[in-house]
Amino acid sequence: MKPMDPATDLQPMPTEHLINELQSYGVRLVDPRAGADSRRGGAGPSDHKALTLDGMTVMVPVHTAPAFESPYLVEKPDAYGRSRISRDGLVLGEVSFPLQPKFYGLSTADGIPYSKIAVLHGRDVLATTVLQTCIRYQSRTKTCQFCAIGQSLAAGRTIERKTPAQLAEVAKAAVELDGVKHMVMTTGTPPGKDRGAAILTESAAAVKAAVNLPIQVQCEPPDDDAWFARMHAAGADALGMHLEACTEEVRAAIMPGKAQVSVERYFGAFEAAVPVFGRGQVSTYILAGLGDSREDILKICDRLTRMGVYPFVVPFVPISGTPLESHPTPSPAFMNSILGPLAGMLLATGLKSIDVKAGCAKCGACSALSTYERQNSAQGGCS
Repeated sequence: MKPMDPATDLQPMPTEHLINELQSYGVRLVDPRAGADSRRGGAGPSDHKALTLDGMTVMVPVHTAPAFESPYLVEKPDAYGRSRISRDGLVLGEVSFPLQPKFYGLSTADGIPYSKIAVLHGRDVLATTVLQTCIRYQSRTKTCQFCAIGQSLAAGRTIERKTPAQLAEVAKAAVELDGVKHMVMTTGTPPGKDRGAAILTESAAAVKAAVNLPIQVQCEPPDDDAWFARMHAAGADALGMHLEACTEEVRAAIMPGKAQVSVERYFGAFEAAVPVFGRGQVSTYILAGLGDSREDILKICDRLTRMGVYPFVVPFVPISGTPLESHPTPSPAFMNSILGPLAGMLLATGLKSIDVKAGCAKCGACSALSTYERQNSAQGGCS
């Protein structure tokens, strides 16, 4: 699909630019029930719905304030999940919705719905927050202002602690019933110096014993770098340690508790983890739009890519009920100014999302980055 751009005399809009627009402005849905269930609040991506366009499945805001006034409208889909997207009344092309996964209809032996253990992200990714609490969440002086990890727990949509046995049972069903291709395990930060690595180690081991499914684990850098080898040996194929913001000033303002783990400690952890997991199998999530400048983000991305860490840069989307629920999303132009050059860095350092074994960078649904990456690779140069 090469959608038309009403703002440029109806010239075709590149897919990567359309994704930036959809993730910035959100979409209005004629039928909010279309596709797989979406969630309000909770661990991200929340207030989104998966939408497939031009072969790329992206997570698009549908429950946010900008989405309610978005110029983009998606019609009610047909029986096959196909629909049309329009802007200000002009039809741009066809889109589709990944359907509700079959494993959502099952429950564990003790009566817990599988959807409370893990959920479908994008089109073929199983995602779970193993521990749905965090030592920083209840403190107004420590909590990450964008975080809503406690909302889905308070609403009864999940459980606080998923056991290794539960995760293994659900993962096996998701692979067999819905063809899930990889799994993301994240966690709230528990008390203790391992910062969640121990929980992820036992969880990855259980899933790998039940089903051959690539797994990415996500946590803050543990105090002891030996945890990287332990997680990898247990069955974790990829690792995410998420900076969220690049500069110490923005980190201190937006996530005062997590900022106590310095940027330099993250880089020390990256340096220790890359030899264990391999180049491109360690990644970090960077939220553009929290206050870091374009130059700040690209500077740190250059440092990351040179050491073999994949910087997954996504537009910040506010979640209802958080202190940043009214914070603006970054403009499509701002995202384009970052993702184009970043795709060039990835090409120059040999890092490719398609080579990542599991996790957010492989899925790519929360950012247009992988689309820029493919376009850049096809052109054989930097954007």
